Amino acid sequence: MFTPTARPQIMGILNLTPDSFSDGGKFTGVAAAVRQAETMIAEGADIIDVGGESTRPGSDPVSAEEQIKRVVPAIREIRVMHSGVKISIDTTLSQVAAAALDAGADIINDVSAGLGDIDMLSLAAARQAPIILMHMQGTPKTMQDQPYYAEVVPEVISALQHRIDAALAAGILPKNIAIDPGIGFGKRTQDNLALLAHLQSLVDLAYPVLLGTSRKRFMGSICNVSQADELVTATAVTTALGVMAGVQMFRVHDVKANRQAADVAWAIKQAK
Repeated sequence: MFTPTARPQIMGILNLTPDSFSDGGKFTGVAAAVRQAETMIAEGADIIDVGGESTRPGSDPVSAEEQIKRVVPAIREIRVMHSGVKISIDTTLSQVAAAALDAGADIINDVSAGLGDIDMLSLAAARQAPIILMHMQGTPKTMQDQPYYAEVVPEVISALQHRIDAALAAGILPKNIAIDPGIGFGKRTQDNLALLAHLQSLVDLAYPVLLGTSRKRFMGSICNVSQADELVTATAVTTALGVMAGVQMFRVHDVKANRQAADVAWAIKQAK
């Protein structure tokens, strides 16, 4: 279950893929994956988010069998070595989620909010697994092909509320639901900025909010930076702003910088 925490939670990204936009190919293989997980845990990660399919703009789907082959051995090893850390499985497929839960994962992180597989919500309900429901316009393959919103903030909130309702109808307990506005997923720069400016509106839905801005391209256009790994500071700024707005979880590549940003912002917020 998602419970209120004494400080914001940092979710470290562990992409076991050859083609993720920022770190594809870096951590394939169990040994490399475990080493990266250990580094992130040492730097302050509360959750390790393991994924076997890239969801970068234009990416193609990966079969359940291939995702399981990529993620399950690493999840098993991380769980054996680090019993206290939470592990989430980043997938839209219920077969992958089930295999990951069997291997020791705790949380389902579904960028399709249950729309990618009709069995995902029922699986989460049956297994009493916490699930993160993310907003995305379109699919990773098509989401950046001219996305459009008349009013992005109310539209995203409405879409997330519909997915919350679907999760509740499937039998998922309210305490096992978190939401994610899907920064960069079928959004223009102005859409991402508007959502970041109105994070409090998402927090007001009364479900834990996950924010995932890490190294996203829209920040590069603002900062005049083309390399994703040069956006660590920009990401940390959004983390600090998110903490002040009441966001509970932050999905990041660069754990140390964002752990510091979150902790300082949290200390300031507590002093108010």
